[in-house]
Amino acid sequence: MNLRSLAFASFAVLAGINAGQALAGPYADDMAKCLVRSTTAADRSSFVRWFFTAAASHPAVQSLAAVTPEQRDEANKSTAELFQRLLTESCRKEVQQAVKYEGPQTIGSSFQVFGEVAGRELFTDPAVTQAMGGFEKYFDKQKLAELFDTKK
Repeated sequence: MNLRSLAFASFAVLAGINAGQALAGPYADDMAKCLVRSTTAADRSSFVRWFFTAAASHPAVQSLAAVTPEQRDEANKSTAELFQRLLTESCRKEVQQAVKYEGPQTIGSSFQVFGEVAGRELFTDPAVTQAMGGFEKYFDKQKLAELFDTKK
């Protein structure tokens, strides 16, 4: 598995997309635990910044976020350094065992877990939670009530 596939697997988790990874076995689980255990909140925030800079490239949201090429390059650099440290230093043994016994797809599935943790930290931030709830005021509450009215 190349780094682009690894990055996509992590990106897919935060985007809520099923990346089609196989179910993880015990070695992939150990690797995933190591990835999470070996990162700090700052590491996970850095990963979220990288994710955001990549997602901001999509034409549907490009006009909403002003990410400079320098910011995107810095995010790419810091994420590459983070992934390299995790794979080759912090979790080296777990990576080797997972790939040996369960195959290279374990890298993607383990980074999915890491991405889930980073995403959870992002989406549970009070400011993000409040912003995401902002659409609620535009719901037609009567229509929603009718949807769940079992008397009809």
